Amino acid sequence: MTPPQRRRRFPKASQEPTPQPPQEGQDPPEGPKKNPERLYVITGPDGTERSELDLVTLIVAHADPPPSATPEQAALLRLCTAPLSVAELSAYLSLPFSVVTVLLTELLTAELVRARAPVIRQALADRSLLEAVMHGLQRL
Repeated sequence: MTPPQRRRRFPKASQEPTPQPPQEGQDPPEGPKKNPERLYVITGPDGTERSELDLVTLIVAHADPPPSATPEQAALLRLCTAPLSVAELSAYLSLPFSVVTVLLTELLTAELVRARAPVIRQALADRSLLEAVMHGLQRL
């Protein structure tokens, strides 16, 4: 006895919904991918210098968004009321890391945010701390 064979289904051309352009007054549908032209408009020409930011650099806002800020910059400033890494900001805004670094560079030059290196823990614990813990455990 042979197992039943599956047949591949091919969608009919009439069943596929065709995307409709947005009507006047409606926003275009949000998708997971950003348009490359839109990202260029957000960041502007690439002639500006970028700050040395990496994925774990912490960003903290020191001011409210000014009226002249772009929507993306205003969103960054609102998110940074508590320290957040550049990677987290990129994920929350669904923007590539390179775009977020350009936006943060503009905010850093305007002194609206501060960047600080993350706290790096030592590879080895302090010997006196380990001895104190050991003596405390021995007393129990």
